[in-house]
Amino acid sequence: MNYNLPSHLSDMPIYKKAMEIIILSRSISTYLNQDLSYLDANGKEDNNIYFSGDIVQQSSNLAPEIINAEREKYSDKKHKHLESLDKLTYRLYTNCKRLERSNSNGKDYLPMLRYELRKFRKLQHNWMLTL
Repeated sequence: MNYNLPSHLSDMPIYKKAMEIIILSRSISTYLNQDLSYLDANGKEDNNIYFSGDIVQQSSNLAPEIINAEREKYSDKKHKHLESLDKLTYRLYTNCKRLERSNSNGKDYLPMLRYELRKFRKLQHNWMLTL
């Protein structure tokens, strides 16, 4: 993915971790969708399939928010991007926990994603101090 990055950003640990999370969440979602896409005996779909799409969407928005915060000159607008990043990370973590209760073999990979999200949060905290 290329978001027309400022040259220094691609070397930043937080950006690299965001890219790893995108790849990991897409892989997990693909794996989960194979198990969750079937209809039950009543013809209903598993509601957890929507959470698998949510983790992809939320993780895909991490990197653009980092870029936007880096590019922003005004602190109040910068803080809005940081708040958005906090919300995305929280929702992503919450949706991982929800998916861990799903009826799928792929749920075994979700603790790995949550572990990477915890690492991301630490990087995020340190990065925010530099802005």
